[in-house]
Amino acid sequence: MGLVVQKYGGSSVADAEGIKRVAKRVVEAKKNGHQVVVVVSAMGDTTDELIELAEEVSPMPSGREFDMLLTAGERISMALLAMAIKNLGHEAQSFTGSQAGVITDSVHNKARIIDVTPGRIRSSVDEGNVAIVAGFQGVSADKKDITTLGRGGSDTTAVALAAALDAEVCEIYTDVDGVFTADPRVVKKARKIDWIASEDMLELASSGSKVLLHRCVEYARRYNIPIHVRSSFSGLQGTWVSNEPRGDQPMEQALISGVAHDTSEAKVTVVGVPDKPGEAAKIFRAISDAEINIDMVVQNVSAATTGLTDITFTLPMTDGKKAISALERTKDAVGFQSLRYDDQVAKVSLVGAGMKTNPGVTATYFEALSKAGVNIELISTSEIRISVVIRADEVNEAVRAVHTAFGLDSDSDEAVVYGGTGR
Repeated sequence: MGLVVQKYGGSSVADAEGIKRVAKRVVEAKKNGHQVVVVVSAMGDTTDELIELAEEVSPMPSGREFDMLLTAGERISMALLAMAIKNLGHEAQSFTGSQAGVITDSVHNKARIIDVTPGRIRSSVDEGNVAIVAGFQGVSADKKDITTLGRGGSDTTAVALAAALDAEVCEIYTDVDGVFTADPRVVKKARKIDWIASEDMLELASSGSKVLLHRCVEYARRYNIPIHVRSSFSGLQGTWVSNEPRGDQPMEQALISGVAHDTSEAKVTVVGVPDKPGEAAKIFRAISDAEINIDMVVQNVSAATTGLTDITFTLPMTDGKKAISALERTKDAVGFQSLRYDDQVAKVSLVGAGMKTNPGVTATYFEALSKAGVNIELISTSEIRISVVIRADEVNEAVRAVHTAFGLDSDSDEAVVYGGTGR
């Protein structure tokens, strides 16, 4: 038996009983002959509570101190889990991200991992311990400051450690039984997927599927680490995410893997941009310099009479104010007329590697939205994804309509959601 990395989300360690349940599962893996490394998130809503507390103290806390505060949640979880495992008669040692050798860049609140040096973790498991690592955090390579990886970063911590330790598998434990064809909180008849290609999972995660963070999937695909998404509340087999099918999984993928939605984005329209070379570059350079990631981009056809055009893009809602401020500082240089900001939008995406060889997918997708009375504001496509931006209050109806139109509804019992947010 080889080394296994297990990651448990906040809903799995939300209280003392949850921590004890996780400890039993970890010990079971140890008894089965595995070396075990565990990555934990903060308990329940601890991170949200710490954020609210910071906002009460300071409307704009510094990135460094904000990271120092937020990492406290995972340190609590790792210490309590170590105690619970020791209470079951097995040795465990807890490590912060920096102690585990998670090296990041120096961008606070959304740092990226640049290296993992897991010497202390390897030594710990070789000595017979369960090594427990605080997820979501690391240490900057230059200043040695504590950093955080952004929301959901514990997934990335787990996969990065799995790659560095040459683990057999990275098990991501959550509050649902695996990856479903849609969010089971929205589509009660969503089907659990037994195996999904890393490419498709990356598109689903990037499009709003909450069960895995897209950076985690990207890391796993790059280093060929198989991920097993499972529930910490049941003993059922979950969903395998890998570059190649596992076991008796079919070689040819289904036409459509699933439907994802995202209500955390906002839409910005730069109105009246001079239609000449370099103006769009100035706009997106300002956004880039503000360290904001954008998603969909659409530029209207230039009006012949004015020579002006509109540029619309979507971005994380949390970066909305920062984007508007950055663009307003470029107004004189670009010469645009005004800015429009809309955070009452949602993105619905259809994902599947099979769609690139099936010409009827796009028509079926838009027909389903039309029959549901959903108006489309933006469209973006790739070989294996079609995304649209619609009004936020229509997202649930749109997801259900598309899911049914492509025959993804399950004939069996409704999907079980054990609690939490699906992470």
